[in-house]
Amino acid sequence: MVSHHQTSLPDGREASPASEAEERLPEADARLTRAPSVEPYTGPAGGWGAMRSVGRHLKRSQAPFKGVRALLSTNQPQGFDCPGCAWGDPLHGSSFEFCENGVKAVAWESTKKRVTRRFFERHTLSELREWDDFRLEDQGRLTEPMRYDVASDRYVPIDWEAAFALIAERLAALPDPDRALFYTSGRASNEAAYLYQLFVRLYGTNNFPDCSNMCHEASGVGMQASLGTGKGTVQLEDFEVADTILVFGQNPGTNHPRMLGDLRRAAERGARIVSFNPLKERGLERFADPQNKREMLTQGSHRISSHYYQPKMGGDMAVARGIAKALFALEARGHFTPDRAFIESHTAGYEQWRAQVEATPWADIEDQAGLARTQIEEVADIVARAERMIITWAMGITQHEHSVDTVRELLNLLLLGGHLGRPGAGACPVRGHSNVQGDRTMGIDERAPTWLIDALEARYGEKNGVTMPRAPGYKTVGAIRALELGEADVFIGLGGNFTRATPDSQRTERAFRRLGLNVQISTKLNRSHLVTGGDALILPCLGRTEIDRQGEAGASQQVSVEDSMSMVHGSAGIQAPASEWLRSEPAIIAGIAEATLARVLPRRGLDAGVVDWAAMVADYDRIRDEIEAVIPGFEDFNTRLGQAGGFWLENAASQRRFNTSSGRATFCAASLPEAVMHQRLHARRDDGWLTLQTLRSHDQYNTTVYGYDDRYRGVKGQRRVVFVNPADLTRLGLESDQWVDLVGLDHEGEPRRAPAFRIVAYETPEGCAAAYYPETNALVPLESVGVGTDTPTSKAVAVRLEPSQRIV
Repeated sequence: MVSHHQTSLPDGREASPASEAEERLPEADARLTRAPSVEPYTGPAGGWGAMRSVGRHLKRSQAPFKGVRALLSTNQPQGFDCPGCAWGDPLHGSSFEFCENGVKAVAWESTKKRVTRRFFERHTLSELREWDDFRLEDQGRLTEPMRYDVASDRYVPIDWEAAFALIAERLAALPDPDRALFYTSGRASNEAAYLYQLFVRLYGTNNFPDCSNMCHEASGVGMQASLGTGKGTVQLEDFEVADTILVFGQNPGTNHPRMLGDLRRAAERGARIVSFNPLKERGLERFADPQNKREMLTQGSHRISSHYYQPKMGGDMAVARGIAKALFALEARGHFTPDRAFIESHTAGYEQWRAQVEATPWADIEDQAGLARTQIEEVADIVARAERMIITWAMGITQHEHSVDTVRELLNLLLLGGHLGRPGAGACPVRGHSNVQGDRTMGIDERAPTWLIDALEARYGEKNGVTMPRAPGYKTVGAIRALELGEADVFIGLGGNFTRATPDSQRTERAFRRLGLNVQISTKLNRSHLVTGGDALILPCLGRTEIDRQGEAGASQQVSVEDSMSMVHGSAGIQAPASEWLRSEPAIIAGIAEATLARVLPRRGLDAGVVDWAAMVADYDRIRDEIEAVIPGFEDFNTRLGQAGGFWLENAASQRRFNTSSGRATFCAASLPEAVMHQRLHARRDDGWLTLQTLRSHDQYNTTVYGYDDRYRGVKGQRRVVFVNPADLTRLGLESDQWVDLVGLDHEGEPRRAPAFRIVAYETPEGCAAAYYPETNALVPLESVGVGTDTPTSKAVAVRLEPSQRIV
């Protein structure tokens, strides 16, 4: 069947095709129009499927033995921290502390493939813009600094000192430091992040858009308001003794697979694991441990979730509210007792929150949650019996308008049972990139806390009169708006792929083309190198796996990272660098800083030598000495970094000390949102609107695409797919395997189109669909952001499916 619906907007207007903004298709090759192979995956997460994938990716790197050697040093005491996710490392680990996606990350970095000056001689940027994300990064490691030459539309070589001088010239020429943007990816080490924020603040701005603005900002904001800390309160050891674990809005099998080992061990000893996710994800159902020889030989596995629920997208706050409402009903019958001693001694706002819960009708809860009251009451029975409960969540919670209130409602459940400050209990936001939490600890924060600015001024300004900026800078979305308005001229990206990670792809790229200078510090080629305005530089850096030698003696250096459990540990590469011209991130930052501040500070009557950048880069121990002097919790940093497993940054909330204005943990009495996206669209369901969430495939980490397969969802050979409930297909007059365009709305209600997606019938709630980013980022309006976070609402995008005119 073919749908004959016209495109009509939620307010009843008909869309004009001529007014539509259409996403650019990356390359019109055979792969684009080829139907994906779709077969339901029947195996467990991990197991032999993971082992075969490991072999394929090591082979594809063209350096399989080098990759295997590197893997044996991954997450080991004398090795390097995995460049993938931020899941914690056990103190009693084995020789194999890596997962399938960790292998992909290591193989991707250890590849034999190289992007040299000859590559750019062969390819113009106009040509490269037609390549997709996988093909760009699959060319291999960048090898030398390059500058964009507009006349030839190619990158050409430039030496390091000339590159630093160019950046310094452009930054010094700006009439206001706030016209420069300094982006940070969560891959950067603590040492690099500290130098970066120090340089940027000495330069004179707090413009620190970073990757956390787009993912876990709501976790930090919500936890700070409720608990007085922006970090999780659990350590990895807590998963060994928890009796109940609630897992909200995450897919660990793809995004942080090492978590599955800890969930499996909890399930094996009888812990109840209750998962909430709109899609059925294999990693939350069953897992086969590749290190379990008996299990591998027998092709066995172990269940993960004792209970699995599929709420509608955005309905998690209603789920948590319903659990609380059911708990109070159990209390009335004598089957549940709140931890009154904890509530009275350590919290505020309990009665107001309870009144809000009691006043919330079950009909509203069920409608928003997409779950029946009986299902929610079933969860409440489990929570009522919990003695040690962990609640863990990820971006399925944090990328909605009401994400802060959702995070705080989850925390309310922990406070109700006193599940903080004791073993096996607490809050666990699962961060993404390997040091995104550490970067914020080091001061990568557009709204720097007063204590940090005071400490920086005390350290660097007492004798030199240096002051640090205190006005808030731009977050990611604000940075894009500033570019659109012509209020920013220079962009420096410390890692990442900004134009593909951000929402509203066409607008972001148009804004980027207004830049006077685009600087990218990178290991691989990506699309952000290709979206240029005036000048552009590629500054290639060492990867996490590579030996970093500094100083006249060429001493090997280590860096440090902080994982999701606030453990700080060292990381030292073990492989020869991919090129003799690579520099480390700290060395690149120091080079830019020294050249820039030599021009800027004397104009203000200040000493350009306020920081000895060269000395710090020659020995990273000196950087850590500076961190110790400024950042709390890093006392005796260099000594403690040598401890087995590193050291834990003290978390006051985990010890029942709450750094809120009242000195108490605070219940949040927010109302449920007036409507979540699926409710807003409900009145127009006959017109074909769905709520889309953007997500990763299994062959992907953040914007890095390792291949075209999504094994656990049964998709092979294609990324332009959209997962839709079979009942919705019947309702919409569409069929599985049909090619459709995804049509959304911009901030003014005008349609935009992401063309050519193949429908895959999938078990997801009715009215809810899913597709991969960054291909769908074009559908996320820049103005649609979370309240109090400015995080794009990438898990709540209104779309229609229309038969594609691009593929007949």
